[in-house]
Amino acid sequence: MARQPVLVPDSEGAGRFLPWVIAVMTFLATLMTAGALATDTAIRGWSSALTGTLTVEIAADPDADMDARVAATVTLLRTTAGVRDARPLERAEIARLLEPWLGRNGLIDDLPVPRLIDVELDDAAELDIGRLAGRLAERVPGARIDDHTAWLDRLVHLARGLQFLAAGIVLLIGLAMICVIVFATRAAFAAHHDVIEVLHLIGARDAYIARHFQNHALAMGLRGGLAGLALAALTLLPLGYAAADLGLPVLPELSSPPLPAALLLLIPAAAALIALVTARTTVLRALSRMP
Repeated sequence: MARQPVLVPDSEGAGRFLPWVIAVMTFLATLMTAGALATDTAIRGWSSALTGTLTVEIAADPDADMDARVAATVTLLRTTAGVRDARPLERAEIARLLEPWLGRNGLIDDLPVPRLIDVELDDAAELDIGRLAGRLAERVPGARIDDHTAWLDRLVHLARGLQFLAAGIVLLIGLAMICVIVFATRAAFAAHHDVIEVLHLIGARDAYIARHFQNHALAMGLRGGLAGLALAALTLLPLGYAAADLGLPVLPELSSPPLPAALLLLIPAAAALIALVTARTTVLRALSRMP
């Protein structure tokens, strides 16, 4: 069996904890990245579901013929340029929308629930929503437009802010990983300083000395990165299956496009690359200060 080169950092030193630290940081970075990608999946879902639609609400009035008001509203909408179709929601559909708040005990029958009309817009035509709202207010008492665009814009801005926060946390994790690797490499370099100094004096190339440290750091980075990714998978997969029943995007869509899956799988490789580059740079800087 080949003897381990003396320049490779000692596993009994500070470096023995490095794979565990890298595993924890990779785990946190994977969770943050998966959360950011899942948020992007949710944003695309909200945009596709709500873009190009409006909802017209007609306030309930016990003294009025609500069916006539709904029919008049539908006629006005269908004859408006820019509106592809208008469909009034049945009472059972409205009851299903209110079920999370009112339950299934039939309470909706005792409440003055407004009538709703789902409006599908024509993508090829522009619609003046303000003008349409004015026409509805004139012809149908109690009718108003619920434009999803403003609400969706605020929601998207909030989601984008959360994504930037996740990216900032991942960046901080990367910086912390660099600091830990620098500390471990300096400790290993100091432990073998006498041998390194002799090699340096007799003409050993700096790249040769740095190679021993960087290869060991690469191995520890890969080991820790893969362990962190496995731990993150064990955390995210159960959450993803549990949230699938609620329609919540905990995991990013991995089928199309394949970029989200590639980003998650590249995190251990990025951790190993950071370990390699940091260890090499630290050792070369230390060697440059030696006589």
